[in-house]
Amino acid sequence: MSANTRENEEIGRVEDAVNTHSRPTDIRITDMRLAVVASNYDYPILRIDTNQGVYGIGEVRDAGHVENALQFKSMLIGQNPCNVDMLFNVMKKFGSWGREGGGVSGIEIALWDLIGKIYGVPCYQFLGGKYRDRVRLYGDTPTPDNPSVEDFVKAVEGRRDMGLTFIKFDLRPSLFERDEKILIGHDAPYDYDFWPASIFKAPGAGRGVKLTEKSIQNAVEVVAAVRKAVGPDIQLCVDHFGQGYMMTDEAIRFGKALEPYDLVWIEDPVPFFDMAAHKRVADALLTPIAAGEELFLRAGFKEAIEMRAFDIIHPDLLTSGGMLETKRIADDAEEAGIPTALHFAGSPIAFMANVHCATAISSFLALEHHGLDLPFWKSLVTGLDDNYMDGGYVKVPEKPGLGVDLNYEAIEENLRTPGTAFLPTDQWNTPKLAFWRPDDRWPE
Repeated sequence: MSANTRENEEIGRVEDAVNTHSRPTDIRITDMRLAVVASNYDYPILRIDTNQGVYGIGEVRDAGHVENALQFKSMLIGQNPCNVDMLFNVMKKFGSWGREGGGVSGIEIALWDLIGKIYGVPCYQFLGGKYRDRVRLYGDTPTPDNPSVEDFVKAVEGRRDMGLTFIKFDLRPSLFERDEKILIGHDAPYDYDFWPASIFKAPGAGRGVKLTEKSIQNAVEVVAAVRKAVGPDIQLCVDHFGQGYMMTDEAIRFGKALEPYDLVWIEDPVPFFDMAAHKRVADALLTPIAAGEELFLRAGFKEAIEMRAFDIIHPDLLTSGGMLETKRIADDAEEAGIPTALHFAGSPIAFMANVHCATAISSFLALEHHGLDLPFWKSLVTGLDDNYMDGGYVKVPEKPGLGVDLNYEAIEENLRTPGTAFLPTDQWNTPKLAFWRPDDRWPE
């Protein structure tokens, strides 16, 4: 049997895939409901219902809030979900960087899933088709509880033993704290430790980690040992060592010390909003810089791409605007000679959205998987094969929409708050954004 014959049998006839119960011209959005799964980073899963029984599923960005999506419900009720671009262009005006882009992005995914189910088409087809049949994964490796060299090696070897050939591990500031004399920054003991404000402090200010030669050697020992343990054929990258902790010159000094170990990239070495600092680091190092997981929309990436501040763009499509907007961002980057990797730390729903997006990106490197240690992760949906990441690659699905569906039982078992899955959200039916004048009770 030829490969084409096997593929045709798997996909089936087009007329068998189309949902004949739906009429796209007459379909309307009737409801939006959510469920929050407790996880390493909680997953706010959303469902958009219609008057024709077809629904779409999406996800607010990991550790985000259901309100980021629900605030748009009043705009969507009564609208035709097939008008994705129109709906997206209205909603995006109210999104922002980081988790504040999660509502816009999660809804965009759910709309494409819904449309795919109506027409019997996999989501990647709406993005222009495929560049590959399997998408490469890179596995995130959390910092060990005891950040010793041996524990780092064991953690990365565990990812390799899963079949992954591309692995990221964290060089968190805790690595620099093995000797209390290394930690400087507690010379600001009276600064308020208020996270939303501290994230915008200039690096080196307030509480934090000051780079020393000893802390550099600690990191070098870890990276050298990991490289020696996994060999030259495993692609390695590092994260979390710099953003908001080191000054630009310190990030360069630290990055130069890691250059002998053939890292694919150093991730987020400086604050995400500082493009000039990113460019300084990228120009100074031979190791590529990957960044962009907090940026929203094409406009958010425009400066970085034009300045070539990043060597690799690294959008999280649950912030960057969903599947189509992320595809557009990747195309913009490719025009400037910059490849794309995809940041991701969510449930299998957004995972499959990333897979569809990744297969449609020409200059694609790898997709992050941040749920490798969660025993329930795969069970949250139906339609995901047991060996879905065989050899470190995931097969692009040919089923309509995202290619997976909700497993209500598994979601119920893993809720952040029991008994709250997909409850009515009628209180969000009235506008929470923009202009609203319900009547002319007091004429002007």
